[in-house]
Amino acid sequence: MKRDKSGPVSLTVLIAFAANVLVAAAKTVAALISGSASMTAEAAHSWADTGNQVFLLIAERKAARKRDKSHPMGYGREAYVWSMIAAFGLFTAGAVVSVMHGIQQLITPEPPGDYGIAYVVLAVAFVLEGVSFTQALRQTRKAAREFDRNTLEQVLKSSDPTLRAVFAEDGAALIGLLIAFAGMALHQATGSSVPDAVGSILVGLLLAGIAVVLIERNRRFLVGQAVPADIEAGMARRLLEHPDIERLTYLHLEFVGPRKLYVVAAVDMQGDRREHDVAAALRRVERELEDHETVEEAVLTLSTADEASLVFPAG
Repeated sequence: MKRDKSGPVSLTVLIAFAANVLVAAAKTVAALISGSASMTAEAAHSWADTGNQVFLLIAERKAARKRDKSHPMGYGREAYVWSMIAAFGLFTAGAVVSVMHGIQQLITPEPPGDYGIAYVVLAVAFVLEGVSFTQALRQTRKAAREFDRNTLEQVLKSSDPTLRAVFAEDGAALIGLLIAFAGMALHQATGSSVPDAVGSILVGLLLAGIAVVLIERNRRFLVGQAVPADIEAGMARRLLEHPDIERLTYLHLEFVGPRKLYVVAAVDMQGDRREHDVAAALRRVERELEDHETVEEAVLTLSTADEASLVFPAG
């Protein structure tokens, strides 16, 4: 069965966190020296990203807890809750602050300051953000190859919200740096603060768009996002390849966390065995399914003779 995995992402999140702390501090100093609205927006962006990495690390830790009596399906959905909080943080601390500062700059223009240090910070920030984005891109492409998906499709479909957030935020950071560079350069060349202010607003709108997408994806998984057809087909093939199973007439898969599935299936067992033997075989198949790292719980029932067999494409 193909697994919906993006690989371990703790390293990806930690790299993003370290990069954002350094970048945020440098951008803040550059914003104070240059007085650039675009740089101020970028500083707000990086501090928002830094805080978000903390939420994403919390999401990973909480989602990894083993299931217990109070949470029979595990704690996997904690990842979507904390990732959604991080997305709201990106919207409020990054997008809103950037847009408001840009509007303020339009209303009360400030003269350009020393942009030399700002350009240096932008260059260093681009390198650091590029390192973080490369790590996220590597993890995403690895998972995308497994499912024969393109990279963007994997980002949107993956059940792993932390990697999706890091990928989206780092990608937005690189675009934001280019916008800030253009805004400052035009401010310096024309003497008008309008391009710089517009750059700040554009950075804010970019962050708002990313935040809305992340919030929507987390919402979908919290309320019961449908499992992609390729994962469903992979599970069906795994069941039908089991020596004890002859037919599959019903299959329900549900994400209960990042790369974690709840499996319910109706099957027709091989041969015509006694009730006790059939029950033992069903339980054995359930345990074998649950041994797989992506299955949180499996529940199998028996099909009746009149139920039609499910047909899935060969993989």
